[in-house]
Order: sequence, then structure tokens, then C-alpha cells
Amino acid sequence: MRSMTGFGRSRNIIGGKEYLVEIRSVNSRYCELSAKLPRSYTYLEEKLKTLVKGTISRGKAEVFLSVMDVESRSTAVTVNIPVVKNYLEEMRRCGDELGLNDNLSLTDIFRMTDAFTVIRTEADEEEIWSAVKSVAEEALQRFAEMREKEGEKLKSDVLEKLSNIERMTEEVEKLSPKTTEAYRQRLYEKITEILEDKQIDEQRILTEAAIFAEKTAVDEETVRLHSHFKQFREMCESVEPIGRKLDFMVQELNRESNTIGSKAQDVSVTKLVIEMKSEIEKIREQIQNIE
Repeated sequence: MRSMTGFGRSRNIIGGKEYLVEIRSVNSRYCELSAKLPRSYTYLEEKLKTLVKGTISRGKAEVFLSVMDVESRSTAVTVNIPVVKNYLEEMRRCGDELGLNDNLSLTDIFRMTDAFTVIRTEADEEEIWSAVKSVAEEALQRFAEMREKEGEKLKSDVLEKLSNIERMTEEVEKLSPKTTEAYRQRLYEKITEILEDKQIDEQRILTEAAIFAEKTAVDEETVRLHSHFKQFREMCESVEPIGRKLDFMVQELNRESNTIGSKAQDVSVTKLVIEMKSEIEKIREQIQNIE
């Protein structure tokens, strides 16, 4: 079981460049991916998205890439010596004509912008992608580990709440027959009070009690609940994404508990149903975080 929220980060220097990749995700009903890359590396966007998509099936994930030159291997500077000589000759000639001192220095040469040529070496896209991929894979691993760690916490919590609901269901099963017997006894006492010394039709009372038992019986609902509990636990052990399936299962748990509540004729059962629905709602909230 994995959580939809997670974060992974990796940084490494490869080939004179520092690469930083961050991956973060939050809850979402669908799989949504976006990427933020430097303008000159936008050609890597789809590759990065494909790489991340292989790790998640649901959730809103964002990928951030930062690239910084640390050794300046991508640029080279050359000096155009003939241009510099022409500058110097003209400046000295001008100085002689105007009677100015020749105090030219190396600093003056650096001011001659057209005397320098900056050459940017063409980046090898495959080499760049290989470096980005290696850093991104490490970030993805940390990202996945965090999601799995959070998923284990969610799993422990929802299974604990499921056990609580199962215990309450067993209590309902114990109380249900007692409810019918209590109704039969109340009915008998009420008829006895009304008829006083007149003869009481025991068979009629038994028939009424049977009709009541039929209307209030929750055997079918509790049997289905136990089946749902088993399926729920099996899903929690699956290695596949189960968030959507668990969401559907919670709807089924809620439906059965509602039916039990509508049939309840005993305050104790009604209280149990309210507690069951409260635990089911807590599970529903938690599984919104599950992939």
C-alpha cells in the first residue's frame, strides 16, 4: 500500500554540471504529471514525465530539474590578436598626435569587447539525458520509499478501524436475537394487560414475533459485512494500486451499516451502528490518500 503524497530529491555533479531533481506529489483522483525545467532543457520534459509515470498510477506529481555549470566546460573564450593589435596601433597613433602619454595596460584590452570570441560547445543531448536520468532515478527511489512508508502507516490505521467495525458487527449479531425475544415479551405483556384475565392466543403472539424478526433480521447484512472485511484485508496485502477499490469497498460497508440501522429496533444496536458509521467515515477519509 502506497500513499499518494511523497517527496524525493537527488543532486549530483556529472560532466562538469550539477544536476538537481526534485519530485513531489499530492492527492488526486487521477494521474497528473507536470515538469519544470530550464528553458534550454525543455526537450527532456516528456522523457522525465515518462520516467515518473512508470512509478505512480494515481496522484498529482511535479518534477523539478535544475542544471548548473560548475566547471565551465560548455564555453571557450579566444582572443582575436589581430584586432587587438589594430586597436593598440590606432590608440598609440592617436596619443602621439595629441601628445598624450601611452599608459595602456592589459585592463584596457579587456574593455575591447569585439576582441574576444565566446564559443559555446554543442551539448550532447543523449549524454545530458543519461546524467539527468541517473539523478532522477535516485530521486524517484527516495520518492517511492517515502510513499511506501506513509502507506504502511495508513494501512495500519485503516486495518485497526476495520477491526473495530468487525467487533461492532459481532456485537450486533449477538444483540439481534435478544431484540426479537424482548419484542415478544413486550408484546405478551401488553396483550396480557389489555385482555386481563381473558385467554391469550399464544400462537398469534408467536406469529407477530416472527413477523417482527423477519423485518428486523440483519443476518444477510452481517454476512455480507464479514465478506467485505475479508476482501478489504486481502486488498491491503496487494502490490497493485488499490485506492479506488478500497473506496468502492467503503461504500459497500456504509450501505450495509445503513441497512442495519434502518432495521434497528433496539437502542443498543442503533448506538453500535452510529459507531460503525463513524469508523467507516474515518477509513473513507484515510483511503483518499492511498494510491
